[in-house]
Amino acid sequence: MKDNVVLITGGTSGIGRATALAFGRAGARVAITGRDEARLQDTARELASLGVAHLAIRADVGVEADSERAVQETVATFGRLDVLINNAGISMRALFRDADLDVIRRLMQTNFFGTVYTTKFALPHITQAKGSIVGISSIAGYRGLPGRTGYSASKFAMHGFLEALRTELLPQGVHVLLACPGFTASNIRNVALAANGSAQGESPRNEQQMMSSEEVAEHLLRAVQQRRRDLVLTSQGKLTVFLNKWLPGLADKLVLNHFRKEEPDFTL
Repeated sequence: MKDNVVLITGGTSGIGRATALAFGRAGARVAITGRDEARLQDTARELASLGVAHLAIRADVGVEADSERAVQETVATFGRLDVLINNAGISMRALFRDADLDVIRRLMQTNFFGTVYTTKFALPHITQAKGSIVGISSIAGYRGLPGRTGYSASKFAMHGFLEALRTELLPQGVHVLLACPGFTASNIRNVALAANGSAQGESPRNEQQMMSSEEVAEHLLRAVQQRRRDLVLTSQGKLTVFLNKWLPGLADKLVLNHFRKEEPDFTL
């Protein structure tokens, strides 16, 4: 990664921040985006403390003009772009029957269109570098999860988009990675949208028992270096993908039972 330029969306916390630090330690020059100025500067200070050449850009990936500006500022500052990591994302925690339709729209705008917008503007530079495009997806992109209809839909859409793009870019030698970390200790569940669109404020899961964001970031770094196609992390995640492919009826029942235990306030 030495002297490569990496743009990471949603670099203010969790996997995004850990990935920025991991790539920076590996020698990359790092640009990060985020909506929260305070957290953005926190990550920038951490990068600076490591001596990493970096750029912090306040931007919302769900806004097309912001995505274009983020790419332009990255290239203007560093002169190139080698790796794009589409990490920015939000989740939800509500049954579809109860959820405002605006919740679904917001998830699609950030998780799917945010990936589409940023990738569109980064593509000429990534193609020139024969670099990498990464989508930070989820097991929910392989297997629809109850209480997460909008999140699952956005990740399925990301999968289809990046798989098609990977095929289109084969002749140009561009690497496309779909990374599915599984349940990871981060703040995505704390800020997940409730049925009315407000942040739920707390995680329904035991965060201490999950893979850390830092461990996920190291896996991502190696996957980009090795130009892997897919990355599925955690034993639970791998088992879910396997069962959903080969024993989908059983997967339905197991997933339902799992979320009944996790979400006792949902009448499933």
